[in-house]
Amino acid sequence: MRKSILCVALFLNGIILFAQTNEEQTLKEIYKSSLTNAKCYPWLDHLSNKIGSRLSGSIGAEKAVLYTKAQLETLGLDRVYLQEVMVPKWVRGEKETAYIVDNRTKINVPICALGGSVATSKNGLTAEVIEVRSIKELTDLGVAKIKGKIVFFNRPMEDAQIESFNAYGGAGDQRYAGAKEASKFGAVGTIVRSLNLRLDDLPHTGAQSYGDIPKSQYIPAAAISTNGAELLSKTLKSNPNLKFYFKQSCKQFDDVLSYNVIGEIKGSEHPENIMVVGGHLDSWDLADGSHDDGAGVVQSMEVVNIFKNLGYKPKNTLRVVLFMNEENGLRGGLKYEELAQANKENHIFALESDSGGFSPRGFSLEADDANFNKIQSWKNLFEPYLIHSFTKGHSGSDIGPLTSKTIVKAGLKPDSQRYFDYHHAANDTFDAINKRELELGAATMASLLYLIDQNGIVNTVKAQ
Repeated sequence: MRKSILCVALFLNGIILFAQTNEEQTLKEIYKSSLTNAKCYPWLDHLSNKIGSRLSGSIGAEKAVLYTKAQLETLGLDRVYLQEVMVPKWVRGEKETAYIVDNRTKINVPICALGGSVATSKNGLTAEVIEVRSIKELTDLGVAKIKGKIVFFNRPMEDAQIESFNAYGGAGDQRYAGAKEASKFGAVGTIVRSLNLRLDDLPHTGAQSYGDIPKSQYIPAAAISTNGAELLSKTLKSNPNLKFYFKQSCKQFDDVLSYNVIGEIKGSEHPENIMVVGGHLDSWDLADGSHDDGAGVVQSMEVVNIFKNLGYKPKNTLRVVLFMNEENGLRGGLKYEELAQANKENHIFALESDSGGFSPRGFSLEADDANFNKIQSWKNLFEPYLIHSFTKGHSGSDIGPLTSKTIVKAGLKPDSQRYFDYHHAANDTFDAINKRELELGAATMASLLYLIDQNGIVNTVKAQ
């Protein structure tokens, strides 16, 4: 009896060892394919340098849809198609101007309109400035001290945060909701310190929202560079009565038709189970959006290119989804989920890359304990590639709306220390991309998808 038990144990250990050996070898082949035979870097070169910025509703966004669809079609997938989605169309207009008026001296400072903002008058806006560090301060100051003034939100991203996305999240409310809240106290405009960890002269744009306040209460909102914010704050201390001038001519138009771009490989064993890998095709308009999120787009496309090069046929259906309108609406992600629900689709896994094309470090996972522990058990397979961080946390905005009875979501985590130097700014261009780092990220994504496909997920049903 004991001998039989021992034989069974040795047999099972042999199976496990064989599986691990096969997985190690496959990961080696995945990384080799990405580092020697990848298309993601030239794809991004075209997307960035031949097409350029891709704000939702723009000509650049239209061209990007057609280009990425055509490239996916060259990979011999089972299906490539477009998914209709209505998106907002906001146009920046002519370049913004701003200066500090200090004792009749004009000091120019760099600004840019925040996405979704209204314009100033044609002659611009001039008013006194009141500096605050938080939205809560508006209540403390009250209408008497704010009415008729420009509110200057000057809370920096927190330097002490090791995880730069935590620093970003801690400062983001002033950009997104600052104008809405300041308007309630009679402010005539808002200037927001750029969300950037370094001091430079580049204003960083991003989405802002007026929420449900009446259109008659909309006020213009702009971002000021970190150097400009430091200068304005310093000058205010010596002259609290100084005035600030800025002019912007942005405009919101009616929604327009756009598309998510989808490429699909049908599952060989479980076609009813769907795995998604994706990034967002749109970018802000100040640059070509190579890190945010051109990198995520081409890395997701590279995943299926790697599988095709290796002759790997997924057991589950694999979809590359290039989402439209993450930056100022999330319409693509919401539409994808709406149609997934209507078609009664079962998504078991979703992976997003939307944190830049820097060296991969691991994954941020939205999973129950059973699935998190299962993925973490593969950590040793990733260690040769310097992938070490498997944590619970936000996976991605576009895959955020996805729901199924059981679904695991993951976000690629690259080294984030330099990301906010470029995020939403005019220097988010192709020359900021490192080819090898981009390819390592694609290989890391393909490796996790391969392991999920081979081993499945733990089918725990979420409480309703």
